Amino acid sequence: MSQSDTPELIEARADERFDEVRLRQYLQRRLAGADGEMSVRQFAGGKANLTYLLVFGGSAEYVLRRPPLGTYAPSAHDMGRENRVLSVLPAAFPFAPRVYHYCEDEDVIGAPFIIMERCRGVVVRAAMPEQFAMNAAAPALMSAALVDALAAFHAVDYAALGLSNLGRPEGFVRRQVEGWQRRWQAAKLDDVPYIDLICRWLEDNLPVSSAYSLVHNDYKLDNTMFDAEDPARVVAILDWDMCTLGDPLSDLGALLTYWTQPGDARAVRAIGSMPVGDFDFYSREQILQRYAERSGRDLAGIQFYHVLGIFRLLVILQQIYVRYVRGFTQDERFAELDVLVKALAVWAREVMAGR
Repeated sequence: MSQSDTPELIEARADERFDEVRLRQYLQRRLAGADGEMSVRQFAGGKANLTYLLVFGGSAEYVLRRPPLGTYAPSAHDMGRENRVLSVLPAAFPFAPRVYHYCEDEDVIGAPFIIMERCRGVVVRAAMPEQFAMNAAAPALMSAALVDALAAFHAVDYAALGLSNLGRPEGFVRRQVEGWQRRWQAAKLDDVPYIDLICRWLEDNLPVSSAYSLVHNDYKLDNTMFDAEDPARVVAILDWDMCTLGDPLSDLGALLTYWTQPGDARAVRAIGSMPVGDFDFYSREQILQRYAERSGRDLAGIQFYHVLGIFRLLVILQQIYVRYVRGFTQDERFAELDVLVKALAVWAREVMAGR
């Protein structure tokens, strides 16, 4: 099934539904336009946080985001953090969606949630959207726009937005390495080759961070929405629940991890959630070159951040796989994530070796 055949919205999965009557009653007094009948559909994309479209009276539209079921890392799905960031960031960064309400009362739908604006555009995942398929320049235009948006985000004056205490930037990279190692141990089911080697390499090659910025913490192509008529124009950057202060190169390392290019192993291309085929997206080297030009940052130590990005992703996939194995979700997309975890460990070892 191609991306164009895959519906953006589906009926809520059986195990991911909530009490719609209770939600409607709660929102009626708190949300403009929420006084009509409410319909709920679930966004089909994404593997972690659950996202739903709420339509009131057939016209007023909002998006509801909540953490996944049975999460083992609550700090990685922090709706309160996302609310705090999106309450101020749109004033300085136009690609951040507006948020309208935050509810921390888990009795309403079973978890904290935020209500935010519905952004309209195209999200590119495993197949090239019809809107861009006949435009040979579209992949390069999207690549450039994605990198430029990241450089612009890292230039945001977070202090002016009142976000100086969003995180502790000093020691950020060390905490990342130690934190993802702990999360691996918590989600580990079996031994995976090279994991111990990767952990030792990260510890032995910690960089000295000298510049700090806001960090998205999950920056990638399919967290970006483009104008349906113009692949050079970003409409929105999504998924802000892990935003913090830290080393901006960690975002770049994550982008390299999710990015694919000709010659990548099949498993790496599957992980990337990018269109497969003869498309002229930037190479990873071109991404680095453009980011360096736009940001003025020295990228000599980017190998470390790429390995950290791969390790972080394999831990995230392992956490999702554990939720599936233990019955917290019945989403069959997660049944073979352990295979991808092992493939990522192999890839991290290759990047460590300079390949």
